[in-house]
Amino acid sequence: MKKHFILFLFVGLLIMKAQTGTTQNKISQEVIQIGNTAQYHTRSLGENVFVFDPQMDIKAIQALIDTLYQRQQPRTAEFSTKRYALLFKPGSYALDLKLGYYMQVLGLGDSPEDVIINGALISRGQKNGNVTCNFWRSVENLTIIPSTDSAIIWGVSQAAPMRRVHIKGDIQLHDNGWASGGFLADSKVDGTVFAGTQQQWFSRNNEFGKFEGGQWNMLFVGVNNAPADKWPDNPVTVIKTTPVIREKPFLIYNHPGFAVNVPQLKENSTGISWANGFEQVGMLPFTGFYIIKPETDDSESINARLKEGKNLLFTPGIYLIDKSLKVKRHGTVIMGIGMATLVSTKGNALLEISDVDGVSICGLIFDAGKISSETLVRVGETDSKKDHAAKPTFLYDVFFRVGGSSEGSAKSCLIINSNNVYVDHTWLWRADHGNGVGWDKNKCANGLIVNGGHVTIYGLFNEHFQEYQTLWNGNFGKVYFYQSELPYDPPTVDAWKHDGKGGCASYKVADKVTSHEAWGLGIYCDFYAAPIIVDNAIETPLNLEKNIHRKVILWLNGNKESKILSILNGKGGGVDASNKNAKME
Repeated sequence: MKKHFILFLFVGLLIMKAQTGTTQNKISQEVIQIGNTAQYHTRSLGENVFVFDPQMDIKAIQALIDTLYQRQQPRTAEFSTKRYALLFKPGSYALDLKLGYYMQVLGLGDSPEDVIINGALISRGQKNGNVTCNFWRSVENLTIIPSTDSAIIWGVSQAAPMRRVHIKGDIQLHDNGWASGGFLADSKVDGTVFAGTQQQWFSRNNEFGKFEGGQWNMLFVGVNNAPADKWPDNPVTVIKTTPVIREKPFLIYNHPGFAVNVPQLKENSTGISWANGFEQVGMLPFTGFYIIKPETDDSESINARLKEGKNLLFTPGIYLIDKSLKVKRHGTVIMGIGMATLVSTKGNALLEISDVDGVSICGLIFDAGKISSETLVRVGETDSKKDHAAKPTFLYDVFFRVGGSSEGSAKSCLIINSNNVYVDHTWLWRADHGNGVGWDKNKCANGLIVNGGHVTIYGLFNEHFQEYQTLWNGNFGKVYFYQSELPYDPPTVDAWKHDGKGGCASYKVADKVTSHEAWGLGIYCDFYAAPIIVDNAIETPLNLEKNIHRKVILWLNGNKESKILSILNGKGGGVDASNKNAKME
């Protein structure tokens, strides 16, 4: 009864403070501790992590969720400094889950079936249902039984993953307005997935009752009951199996406390990983993790724990990092919850991973700082040569920002030097709106540079950089789904030229590369200032043209004289103000 009273009292006080016009946002540490066992009371997951169990007062939990949503849903919260994680122990809850910016919902069961939400899942749009800026939120590892036929509205765009979720009904991926992309993996939808106005969407290892809608570029890999592939009449590409994947590590709660499950590596898989239960072959005890908090930790303390051989769990918050975090131990797991954000403060990289086996990086936002960095995350040293095929490194839900949240610059966001690296969902974003934004302000040449061999990416969102968005120098690379807007803001034609060519291709495979393959590439332009003319959306060696499958380019808006002349190496037609869409097999 005491814990129910504390939570109820907190919500009441919060409402009273709001009514009297106070602006206090700090949430009582007492409430955060509810649901944590005494064993972990002194190593709390932080003041912005809420751990719920089914015995708590459901009305009080709902009031808390509603309060956070009201705070984090408005467009003014897009660059908020607040971060929240809502964790649910196994059991059933009658709740409407509402997610705004920097909110993450996590079930703590071995299987999504262990946490049941009877109610709704809501991520709504702004004016006219526009969800094109509904970023930085996620839901994972639970089952939702919708209370009505339209209870599941997951209106999102980039950096808003849904994983390990069972929807016992229908789900709508839009809010009846503009929507510009999303990521869905290892999930089951019993009913229909209504894509509607979603311009692009990537689905991997799912099971659907039915999938309907979508506008420009919809890619399905290893999905049971994917829609019919009738390119170019519809925007759908279907690849039957996922070649290699290890699902994202996830938090669980079982007595005596928390742990982390690391799923097995799978080859040629289809459908969900949890259809027949989950084997805890990779369970890591929480004692092996160092719990990082923004109010107590810095680069020095974090690096010290890495040297001790600890895994890391970043709790929600913003971390000012003045020295690169060095990962040198094979098998290291680094997790962020609640959209934990790392910011470079001295022109340093934020994370550097040595050329070692089996590292997992999960759920972090990496921000450039005022002093320009060479790169924000580096995987492997420049001369990395080791074969990691048996124990590859994985990056899951890693998001990069140059400007937008605050002033920042870098030469690149992510450099992959190691071999056998897999990226399972990333958004690399040179900001087109927000703080510190402008051609001469948030400078960044490239989003992604790949130098390693056998690098595979599932769901690559990469946009607005000032040279090539993606530069691929390694052999045997593969990309499944690519979404890219060229920079909006080149101020003059001369400001965006190179080697006698107009603009820069979005997707560049270097001339020295002999093996590369990609599926489902969507590239778009909106040059609002100068009449920019881009020669090619994609450039590859001539002998690799046949390996770039299903390409679409669009002219969205902007200067009426701007245009993209061709899809690939001068082939495939172009787009301009009068001819806005071009496709190529």
